[in-house]
Amino acid sequence: MISFSDSLFKKLWLTVTVTILVTVLYSYFLSYLFYEKLYVDIVEDSLLEEGNRLASDYTGGLLSDEMKQRVEWYNEKSESEVFLVSNPKELSACLPYSIDYETLIGKEERELLLKGEPVMKAGFEERFGRKILAVAIPLLDNNRLEGIIYLYVPLAKISELTVDFSFLWLIGGVLFIVIAAFLGFKMLHRLTRPLAAMKEAAERVSGGDYSARVYIKSDDEIGQLAKAFNHMSESVQKEDEKKREFLADVSHELRTPISYIKGYSEALETGMIKEKDEKNKYLKLINRESGRMVKLVEDLLDLSRLDADEYRLIKNPFPLAQLMEDFIIKYGPALKEKNISLTLNLDPDIIIYGDEGRLEQIFQNIIDNSIRYTESGGSISIMLSKHPYGCKVEIADTGTGIPEEDINKLTERFYRVNKARSRADGGTGLGLAIVDKLIKLHDGKMEIASELGKGTTISLYFPAVEL
Repeated sequence: MISFSDSLFKKLWLTVTVTILVTVLYSYFLSYLFYEKLYVDIVEDSLLEEGNRLASDYTGGLLSDEMKQRVEWYNEKSESEVFLVSNPKELSACLPYSIDYETLIGKEERELLLKGEPVMKAGFEERFGRKILAVAIPLLDNNRLEGIIYLYVPLAKISELTVDFSFLWLIGGVLFIVIAAFLGFKMLHRLTRPLAAMKEAAERVSGGDYSARVYIKSDDEIGQLAKAFNHMSESVQKEDEKKREFLADVSHELRTPISYIKGYSEALETGMIKEKDEKNKYLKLINRESGRMVKLVEDLLDLSRLDADEYRLIKNPFPLAQLMEDFIIKYGPALKEKNISLTLNLDPDIIIYGDEGRLEQIFQNIIDNSIRYTESGGSISIMLSKHPYGCKVEIADTGTGIPEEDINKLTERFYRVNKARSRADGGTGLGLAIVDKLIKLHDGKMEIASELGKGTTISLYFPAVEL
């Protein structure tokens, strides 16, 4: 059964229907255009031209007998009827049909005449059995209406234009066929163009141009296929951009410590540093930068093994509170240096089944971030409690917080909230991606809640061993 809802079949059917309707409307349009617009406009322009030509002989003052005779002579030669009057009321006596003065030259028409603008009149006259088209041309002298040149002509009936009209209709018909054929070609081309566009875009994507998109506004089968293609292309492009950004970040992170190590080691080697304290300071800096490179390489190796599904956990049952207490001791100097208070509330009875080394890696990445983004005088709290899931580890800080639009992207590979590569807070975007994968390997889950400027809370859920 064919579905009419935004289907290609419906569009083709509507195309045929609309084409027929347009044909009928176009036929009417031609009749109106050729008769009303061409014929009537030509007559109107002709009367205006005649009137303006006669009015150009007027030089001002009262109407002279010579000018009246000239207009009468022209009236005998012209196909239109032409009158020259000094008072609009005189027109009633000149016209071959009865007419009221007020309807001929009303207040609005008189104002137009005083401005030097012609007045057009058109109406049906029974005596002639057709419409009459008339033009009144003002004769002004110092903004005073001294007279009016009035021209009128009965319009020909459409039957009297059959020969000319048929010729024009033939030309219009041929033109219509050409236009219809052109529009039909365009319409069919438009229907098939999305398929050609998708083919071209697919070739661009296969060549490495992931920005290729197919722009289709329809919602039929072809439109849905195009949307699916665009979604695929967009996903590939985002992944490629993340990898490019990641490589740039890694290059920066490696280049900076290497530059430090190279500079400090050269200074020590050449004997530029004489004092023992200064030497020790430079050695500490070299050691620190070496540690940064080691950490980066370890994260890259971990991520590579996790992606390749080569990561193997060594799980054993152990008390999680004891692991966290032993682990947190090494952060004492860092917390003291930044004057950050730490609060622990750990349930000692919770036993989980996991890999102690990898769980320590999870907590280390999270707490490193908490310390990095918490200002001096802030606080960090760690709570371990029982939960229907098993157990819950909640790590909360009073740091800078995370924008709401970034929270759901934090566990994506290579994603960084702070795009600036600052040595103060610019990470590689690998930490939480590794954490998320390690938690899932422990059959756990992670939730992140944050408010910009107020802090971040990360909740970790793990299955617990039933005692």
